[in-house]
Amino acid sequence: MRTEPDHVILLSADALRADHLSCYGYHRDTSPILDELAAESIRFTRAYSASSHTREAVPSLLTGEYPDVAVDDNYRLATETIASRLSEEGFATGGFHSNPFVSRAYGFDQGFDEFDDDLHFGQHKLVALAQRALDKLRNRHYARAEEINERSLSWVDSLDDDDRFFLWNHYMDTHGPYEPPAEYQRLYRDEPVSDGEAQSLYQRAIDDPESITDDERQLLIDLYDAEIRYNDERIGEFLEALRDRGVLEDSLLIVTADHGDAFGEHGYYEHPRYLHDEITHVPMVVRPPGGADGEEVSTPVSTVDIAATLEEIVGIHGDSEGESLVSVTDDTDRTVFLQARGEDADSHLRRYSLRAPEGACFCDRDQESGSLEFAECANRSLRTELGAHVETRVRLENGESDSEDDEVDEEIERRLTALGYKE
Repeated sequence: MRTEPDHVILLSADALRADHLSCYGYHRDTSPILDELAAESIRFTRAYSASSHTREAVPSLLTGEYPDVAVDDNYRLATETIASRLSEEGFATGGFHSNPFVSRAYGFDQGFDEFDDDLHFGQHKLVALAQRALDKLRNRHYARAEEINERSLSWVDSLDDDDRFFLWNHYMDTHGPYEPPAEYQRLYRDEPVSDGEAQSLYQRAIDDPESITDDERQLLIDLYDAEIRYNDERIGEFLEALRDRGVLEDSLLIVTADHGDAFGEHGYYEHPRYLHDEITHVPMVVRPPGGADGEEVSTPVSTVDIAATLEEIVGIHGDSEGESLVSVTDDTDRTVFLQARGEDADSHLRRYSLRAPEGACFCDRDQESGSLEFAECANRSLRTELGAHVETRVRLENGESDSEDDEVDEEIERRLTALGYKE
């Protein structure tokens, strides 16, 4: 892999599971653009998110630290991001997304020269109120990929020709409620459904998963696949725009996801705080400057590895907990770890898991009693390895957070409600 790229581009999709991409063996043609990209990149077939939901997954992706270090008790960013490290090396840094959980309200603008989280902090009150009213009228609860592309490309165009830059685009289109345009729905079903029907079904799948019939489950999958196809085309348009600007060939490009989405495989939908493959197995495609030969690597890797990869390629001495993807091959003996806090009645739990060449292992730790409960371990050695990892993480626990639990902005509350997080 050629080192020292002029630019670093990280594209992440929210709730995009690997096994629904055609380049990962899915039976539908959902990702022709990413298929083409994979053919000139390095594709990691067993890539896993560090967690199963945005509030812990994206912090790990941006910092190279596990969630128990990356964020505090209130999910505010608690450690340095790769944007900060690259900024110190002279890179211009830009981040573009519309997920309230990783907005500036939680400190995620750290290290970014330009940070557009699609919220209205700092704007004139009348402008913000008018935008909110328009968003509600349009049933708009996140910025579509076209908007993210437009904003990020505008920023790229604002830079001087000799500026090196780090760009992070995070796309929300594959996150529920799945509301793909009708022309994309028709790729997978005869009759499109309205956004209202899609929203209602998605929310019921979260609230009452046992009520979802086989036909309704298939409808959710159809809508999800249509969103993937829509987002795939928008990524293609973005890459073509970078080619037209003469930027792509001199860039290190990484495409991944923060987590996946479930469709009843373990009795739940969406992405609650479990660690099963359907919500943790994510795509990982790495295109070095000039491209690669379509290599496939089956050794387990993690989104924690992204920061370590950028550090090695750019020549930064960082403290990421991951391993550079540059050094991972099929001959590498590698285990990766995952974690997630419990929620609601399980708030006293932290779930842990690992993925190794020989299989997976899962356990829950009761933070009140310190007891461990193991489940679904492929063999005893993996159980021993996971137990040792948990002991290490427990020693690193920081105790209670010092940060204040600030009131979240009304706009964030509205967006989260629309995305299915709040009643």
